[in-house]
Amino acid sequence: MQTDMSMKRLIVLGTGEAVCQRRHNTSFALDNTEQYFLIDGGGGHDILTIMHDAGIDWDRLHHAFLSHEHTDHLLGMVWVVRYVAELINWNRYEGDFTLYTHAVAADKLLTVCRLLLKPAQAVLIGKRIHVELVEDGQTVEILGNRFTFFDIHSTKAPQFGFRMETPSGLKLVFLGDEPFSESSKKYMEPCDWLLSEAYCLYSERDYYNPYQLHHSTVRESCEMAERFHAKNLVLWHTEDETTYDRRKELYTAEGKQYFSGNLFVPEDLEVIRLTGGND
Repeated sequence: MQTDMSMKRLIVLGTGEAVCQRRHNTSFALDNTEQYFLIDGGGGHDILTIMHDAGIDWDRLHHAFLSHEHTDHLLGMVWVVRYVAELINWNRYEGDFTLYTHAVAADKLLTVCRLLLKPAQAVLIGKRIHVELVEDGQTVEILGNRFTFFDIHSTKAPQFGFRMETPSGLKLVFLGDEPFSESSKKYMEPCDWLLSEAYCLYSERDYYNPYQLHHSTVRESCEMAERFHAKNLVLWHTEDETTYDRRKELYTAEGKQYFSGNLFVPEDLEVIRLTGGND
């Protein structure tokens, strides 16, 4: 009997925006109970601590995705590449590691790695550590799940999101860390799970100026999710200043006014069970 390789859990590694001080930068992993798929690396060395605290076994991590070049997503991935290289050199990592990203982010990542990694680490890139380029609209099977990567058409730096379809029929959409773009409309429905940034409360928009930062508020992200009939919405990539101790409560209260599905405002290291499809 064939094993169902559907992604079953979303492991939230970090939920903060770029210059957060009390949370980790937004990154997460998907888990099919056998292997992990890491999405973005956060802003630095703390990705190693987060992975440890989340109980993620590095020998079960062979795939990752980097959405774009910004420091709060790329620099942690440099540490991921470095640590995998170290494990390989210590004979403590079986198999290869593959990172999916687009051409612009790949160039930045590889440049940093070649400049800063030890020769014994850098030499593994292209041998056992692979960077696979994806293009807008390209579908790739990863760990038995179909991922369609798409350009979100950011005006700041090229950035990709993805639509995942599992063997069990679950549909998940990751929009990156910017507001929804109409160019991504064809990837939105049907949608069991929608992952979206929400920089701040709508009531605090004048204080945070999210639009100048190419971000949105809880209200707007929830209105967008309602428009596309998402069943479950996860909000992250948020401020950690004014609502730090009450973020879940306050974001949920505002969001429920505009979204009728299941709303999740996770903290760092929360684990969310993915339901939908034939589950």
